[in-house]
Amino acid sequence: MPIAQDPLSVEVTLPREDVALLTVEGYLDVDTATEFQHHLANQLHHGRRHFLLDLSAVPFMDSSGMNIILRVYQEARELPGSVHIISPTPAVRRILDLTGVSITVPVSENVDEALERVDAPGAPAGPEA
Repeated sequence: MPIAQDPLSVEVTLPREDVALLTVEGYLDVDTATEFQHHLANQLHHGRRHFLLDLSAVPFMDSSGMNIILRVYQEARELPGSVHIISPTPAVRRILDLTGVSITVPVSENVDEALERVDAPGAPAGPEA
């Protein structure tokens, strides 16, 4: 009998017309990644160019979650737009760092910091060295 996990919860708010803030809660893994991907695709479809991903309530993320983040990052860059990860839990931050995702996709401490990065002209893709 499989172990029941908490379902994924994704709340979408719009700090600005072209910016979607997705607050994710729960495990972001192979079982829930499709739901997360649908939320992102819906925001892309509605013309959002910048994506703020609040992962402060995600205790675990596997490669499925990372792949979706990298995929939306690629799609957003072509718009042009951006993706920013906000306040990942220590376990998720460790995975992002070990895989190099945090070098590609900027990680911010809060929404305001991420919005500043969205507004910064010619801002570097990753965190400052």
